[in-house]
Amino acid sequence: MSFETILKEKKGYVGTIVFNRPDYLNTFNSQMAVEFNSALEELEQDDEVRVVVVKGEGKAFSAGIDVNELKGKKPVEYLRWSELMGKMCLTIAKMSKPVIVSVQDLAIANGIGLVAAADLAIAAEGARFGATAVNVGLFCMGPAVPLSRHLGKKKTLELVLTGDLIDAAEAERLGLVNKVVPLEKLEAETMQLAEKIAEKSPLAVQLGKTAFYQMSDLPYEKAFESTNSLFTLLCTTEDAHEGVDAFKNKRLPQWKLR
Repeated sequence: MSFETILKEKKGYVGTIVFNRPDYLNTFNSQMAVEFNSALEELEQDDEVRVVVVKGEGKAFSAGIDVNELKGKKPVEYLRWSELMGKMCLTIAKMSKPVIVSVQDLAIANGIGLVAAADLAIAAEGARFGATAVNVGLFCMGPAVPLSRHLGKKKTLELVLTGDLIDAAEAERLGLVNKVVPLEKLEAETMQLAEKIAEKSPLAVQLGKTAFYQMSDLPYEKAFESTNSLFTLLCTTEDAHEGVDAFKNKRLPQWKLR
């Protein structure tokens, strides 16, 4: 698929998606939402890609949904539009490859939802995060889903009810992002994390992420049953035996592509 609102790149084992609507603070219109989901799915199917990085061109990471698309829809069209804007969060959860977001300046509304939905997040000092839709008569109902699973009930409700912004340090304290770095180091730190994960067995990483999402919402005993099944499968793979043999013989492992 060809893209107009994003850029898709690949370097080594890392695939990168860049939001490319800088004049609109990388807000999501329908076209960018469709293209982003398609790019995620393409990188998931690319055997050479082991980790996916998402970042924004220009000043902001993403300032949410493009409200210019709000007017003139019938109820069923609003439903389809809402489903499209939230689809990226479901796509990431269904992917077996880790998705890392790299955040500068603003990640608000749909932007903060994407940060919460991503597997890992690196933010620049000075970045700000907020579920701000309530300030314009809307509500961050979709973003509240991944936010509530990371931040809990009270902090999520505080964010979505007040529309207040939090800074990068607070986002790190809450667990919304993994690490905060100076802006000039954001690119290097993000790629360093992506390449570190890409050095691991891709099969182990992909099965591991799948197991994590499958067990997250299961009852305690059922979660162990789910992870035990996938761990058993992992133990039968060439990568598992290769990794153990490499560890025992003090050599670098040679992983399969998948």
